[in-house]
Amino acid sequence: MRLGADRARVRVPATSANLGPGFDALGLALALYDDVEVRALGSAEVVVDVVGEGAQDVPSGDDHLVVRALRHALDHVGAPQTGLHLTCRNRIPHGRGLGSSAGAVVAGILAARALVAEPESIDDDVALRLATELEGHPDNAAPALLGGATVAWSDEPSGRVHAARLPVHGSVAPVVVVPGTRLATSHARGVLPATVPHGDAAFQAGRAALLVEALGRRPDLLLPATEDRLHQGYRRPVMAESMALVDALRARGVPAVVSGAGPTVLVLARGVEGAASADPAAPGPTDADDALAAVFGGAMGGWRIVRLAIDTAGAAWRTLP
Repeated sequence: MRLGADRARVRVPATSANLGPGFDALGLALALYDDVEVRALGSAEVVVDVVGEGAQDVPSGDDHLVVRALRHALDHVGAPQTGLHLTCRNRIPHGRGLGSSAGAVVAGILAARALVAEPESIDDDVALRLATELEGHPDNAAPALLGGATVAWSDEPSGRVHAARLPVHGSVAPVVVVPGTRLATSHARGVLPATVPHGDAAFQAGRAALLVEALGRRPDLLLPATEDRLHQGYRRPVMAESMALVDALRARGVPAVVSGAGPTVLVLARGVEGAASADPAAPGPTDADDALAAVFGGAMGGWRIVRLAIDTAGAAWRTLP
């Protein structure tokens, strides 16, 4: 397949995976975005310019995750490789459990979609499969690609990956509480046990099913629906402050969970009816604001509280002249 364009722009949202009991399956897209502009070069040169999150830490050549994902997608459809100039404007925090790596992978794959002559050859099913090959699991890639809340799963033994959108009640108003420290996903996954008690697995299955109902139709059930026995407790030693915050908020009736592999805490709050934000472009007050203020007591200690709308569109791409 030939290339059909030499410049493209991609926007990809942050994501929060697991949402408590939906380990490696459920995810939610958040209205915080990375923007990537890609230009194909006539030479073999690869240049990556990064502004914002991770600018001092990420590779600036072929090892950059967006480049790796883009090349993986070009190889998949038999398109020629090319030199590349990437400009990345990053807003998704790195190493915080907000899907920055999945966002980079999805951005690279959709950049390849924009560059090839037949974009339909990298449709959403193909994009999700390619992203999962690079990420290892689809819980972040699915909402980044499709937007909204998603459930992702794979067939056995073929390993074929699928995802479906889930309804989200209009009152659900996510709040992320982002620490100043990072945690590698590999480290967070490394403390998980190989097996769990049958009773905990049964509990988890029930809560994951309840979470789907709570997100879509019964947000008043979000507190019990976000209970978890599969991963958060085991991760307490590597994110003690995050788990202490989760405990403190839940004790006040707030449905708080670890976002993805952490250490960010996700609060599935509800918007306050009739209350307006001081900034018309920003989400308004939530029913968790008083609890958050009480827990922190005015001393944030490096944490940031950010209200975010739910992204409903997913990653977007377009070619440039």
